[in-house]
Amino acid sequence: MKFEDFPLHDKILDGIRDIGFTEPTPVQAETFGLLFQGKDIEAQSQTGTGKTAAFLIGGFHLLMSDPKFQGRKMLVVAPTRELADQIEKEALLIGKHLKLRIGAFYGGVGYAQQEKLLSEGVDVMIGTPGRLLDFAGSGKVSFHDVGVLVIDEADRLFDMGFYPDLRQMLRTMSDPEDRRTMLFSATLSSQVMNLAWEYLKDPGQIVIEPENVTVDRIRQELYHVASDEKFGVLLSLLQEFKNKTAIIFTNTKHTAIQVAKRLELNGFSVEFIMGDLPQSKRLKIIEDLKAGRLPFLVATDVAARGLHINDLDLVVNYDLPLEAENYVHRIGRTARAGKEGRAVSLACEKYVYGLKAIEEYIHNKIPVAWFEEGQLVEDKSRGVPIRIEEDSRGPRGPRGRQPLRSESRERGPRGPRRDKPMTIRSSSLVNEATGVRSMEGGKVEGPKRDRKLGRDDKERTVNPERTSTQGERIAAAAAAVGTARPKGHRNLRNTPRKAEARQEAPRTEKRPENRRESRPEVRRDSPVRRDPRGENHRDKKPVAAKSGSGIQDRLDYYKSKYGEDFKAVHVAPEKKSKQGLLDRLASALGLKKK
Repeated sequence: MKFEDFPLHDKILDGIRDIGFTEPTPVQAETFGLLFQGKDIEAQSQTGTGKTAAFLIGGFHLLMSDPKFQGRKMLVVAPTRELADQIEKEALLIGKHLKLRIGAFYGGVGYAQQEKLLSEGVDVMIGTPGRLLDFAGSGKVSFHDVGVLVIDEADRLFDMGFYPDLRQMLRTMSDPEDRRTMLFSATLSSQVMNLAWEYLKDPGQIVIEPENVTVDRIRQELYHVASDEKFGVLLSLLQEFKNKTAIIFTNTKHTAIQVAKRLELNGFSVEFIMGDLPQSKRLKIIEDLKAGRLPFLVATDVAARGLHINDLDLVVNYDLPLEAENYVHRIGRTARAGKEGRAVSLACEKYVYGLKAIEEYIHNKIPVAWFEEGQLVEDKSRGVPIRIEEDSRGPRGPRGRQPLRSESRERGPRGPRRDKPMTIRSSSLVNEATGVRSMEGGKVEGPKRDRKLGRDDKERTVNPERTSTQGERIAAAAAAVGTARPKGHRNLRNTPRKAEARQEAPRTEKRPENRRESRPEVRRDSPVRRDPRGENHRDKKPVAAKSGSGIQDRLDYYKSKYGEDFKAVHVAPEKKSKQGLLDRLASALGLKKK
């Protein structure tokens, strides 16, 4: 059967002839048959089967010939920028004689050119979900106008996390009865089938078995090698294809850069491609490969789908893929358009565990081949250090969390340890400990220092709530008047102020008659308390000073030290009213006690 046997639009047939297509592939023939029956399509078809031309020819025919879809738009959703760009180029070839405006919309490039296309009007939109949703959110794109919808590589879209985006787009479109939907996927997983059940109307199913793609026209080989032998085997393989084209697939971008640079040192013209490269550079590399200007390309799985290179001779799996489906996508780059190709896989000890799943997926054992030591080519890059930049796009600014102090490599010297500040009540005791003198009129004067007063040394208003960092001096002042050590303060010994206070403190010759009853509770692990009399006593109760002479002696001491204008200020502690549970509950509810 030929393309002329289908009732396609004449202008579409002219474009097909210009390309050189004569007979449709199985997926194309089945797609046209279901479209002419008025059915939606869910197709399991791998790359290299001609599915892109199938949905483009079918969609163009609906826009040009079916009155229901004339004047409406066609939308093709693809998972990657490379695939969207490739679909656009193929659409321009097939629709060369049609008056359809075609545009691609994806990230990695500026908005200006794409916004210009939208303002001029586009009949066929090809894009990735992220950029399409951006334009829909800004009102530049309306999904309600879509009459023909194509979801390409649906399983790949789900793997990349676009399932919620697809559902969001589909919810804003017209009902399934008012549009024609075509869904293509390498595997019909449960997610794909759920999406088809929810958003497709009475779809016809197309299944192209994977072994028809991988076995019939591709010569597959498998080499069991150690990790340190892989590059030598790769050099020997590429020597056979010196004047041909090849793609080498790796599992990580780090390995891709390393392999590409080592191949350059061995005299090969090679580039690498991955998701980190700017879109303009990626497209240029792909164009050079298609035009024959670039014979060898090292790529990660980002380029495993959507690369349509008709004359690719060899695919090398430098690393066996982690997922069996990716094996089909990788080797599907060769043996396209009815031609034969070759696929070589290197199974090392790191990735050989995925071999069983791959062979089960393709329902075939990959033939094992061997390399003799004499066949291996000398590696000129052996022993040469390969510098791999962290990011091929250049240096970046700080990203994510800042490093912890413990993670810092360089640390400066530590300063002296400081006590934490604490809030205390102002009193004469505090004034003496902190070196502040009370003056008449409620004002204070700072401690005397052997320097001239600066312009900032002014009188300040007394603040009853002060923040002090002089914990040690306050504890010393508390011990000077013979009171018990405040809870939580350190028991300082042999401080100058405590020594002076010990000399001035009053003494008594009497001891309590019952020492056991008057002994304060002292923890066994607590430090020894010092009595104002200068002797160590665990069982002696501090003796209060006499109300008359003791206070006068301390006042005389402070006046001799700070001057005759010293005045003691006493701040009475606040009395807290005790409230019972009922009183607190009544006050909280705003009730007055009767």
